[in-house]
Amino acid sequence: MFKTKVLRKVTTGALAFGLFFGSSAFTHEAKANVIQNWEVDASILIEADTGKVLFAENADTQLGIASMTKMMTEYLLLEAIANGEVSWEDQYTVTDKTYEISQDTSLSNVPLRNGEQYSIQELYEAMVIYSANAATIALAETVAGSEDEFVKMMNDKAAELGLEDYNFVNSSGLNNSDMMGYHPESTGVDEENVMSARGTAKLAYHLLNDFPEVLETSSIPNKVFREGTEDATNMDNWNFMLPSLVFEYEGADGIKTGTTDFAGYTFTGTAERDGMRLISVVMNATDENGVGSYSARFGATAELFDYGFDNFSMQEILPANYTVEGEETLAVDKGTEDSVAIESTEPVQVILENDQDPAEFTPELILDESLLNEDGELTAPIEEGAQVGTISMAAAGGEYGFLDDSMASSLEAEVVTTESVEKANWFVLSMRAVGGFFGGLWDTIATTVKGWF
Repeated sequence: MFKTKVLRKVTTGALAFGLFFGSSAFTHEAKANVIQNWEVDASILIEADTGKVLFAENADTQLGIASMTKMMTEYLLLEAIANGEVSWEDQYTVTDKTYEISQDTSLSNVPLRNGEQYSIQELYEAMVIYSANAATIALAETVAGSEDEFVKMMNDKAAELGLEDYNFVNSSGLNNSDMMGYHPESTGVDEENVMSARGTAKLAYHLLNDFPEVLETSSIPNKVFREGTEDATNMDNWNFMLPSLVFEYEGADGIKTGTTDFAGYTFTGTAERDGMRLISVVMNATDENGVGSYSARFGATAELFDYGFDNFSMQEILPANYTVEGEETLAVDKGTEDSVAIESTEPVQVILENDQDPAEFTPELILDESLLNEDGELTAPIEEGAQVGTISMAAAGGEYGFLDDSMASSLEAEVVTTESVEKANWFVLSMRAVGGFFGGLWDTIATTVKGWF
């Protein structure tokens, strides 16, 4: 099986160019200061706000994802809560299926009592913190009525988010063969949840951007399930990179580990430092002897984070209220003024290599043609702050690599009018029309007379 070694620091200019302009340009020909013996089948590192790819290797190969699957369950649950379809106080009644799976101590679980009720809040915490599998299935049944229907929702949402290279067969990431015959009816006993590293990173990107509150729970290092009862269970977070845990990493606060025989040791991690958040994915991490372990996956993740934080930073390449030289105004038709000033609304920030010159980017004004008449004019009345287009930042020398093309909007800023222009009254418009008529007539006469001589 393919393996790649994660690099700590990259020094060659050619590699720097490739990492900036391509989403998977890394090659083994690159030189590095240090090569650690963390090996993975696939990996990717992105900046979380823009989706900019900083590092990728074998990122489009479909591999097992194990409990990283639960990020999709988290997404669909949080979406259902946001839509008012489920509430944190709702009660779930344990079924034979969730009861029996919860009693399997060889799996990550909290004990559920058959027929007893549990709040969505406590089941969610068990899923996010402790990767509790039966609790996850319970949440899937709550959202969709059955896990089988929930799996359909998972695959539909994956298509909607543009994940590609995926197949969800259950809500938890368990091997179907470990579900005691309770695997979803529409799936086979030997089927597994699979996705590419890029798809997994894209799922994490959408989860954090659409529901950032997930980090409030994924960052909890330890909590007791049903404290004070005979079922009290100490839930140590499986993300050992959280502060106070054995592989703690500054700024780490999520997201989801996963381990099965099929997938190996996998991890989608995130960390934030100095206002910049990174998302990493490592799949089937092993040591130099090919043995998977917690140390291997968290070590590989730390190397990726170090690479990102050491070599990149978020920089402003376009200030707010910017105007493109020579295009500071737009012509106005039928207005009390014959032009209106325009400017950008927000600054544009991008992640750059530390030695990269922001001047490599050039601004281009792109107007909304649907707002202009055939002479390229806006028609009055015009409101202050009306969007008329965008300023797009183009990088010289190549394509700026994102998880997908839709994320390139982070290189744009809206362009709006800075003042309002009222429509001229009928008298002014009439006089302009008369003036235009006689002006045109005079030009015709002058041209004709000039032709006589």
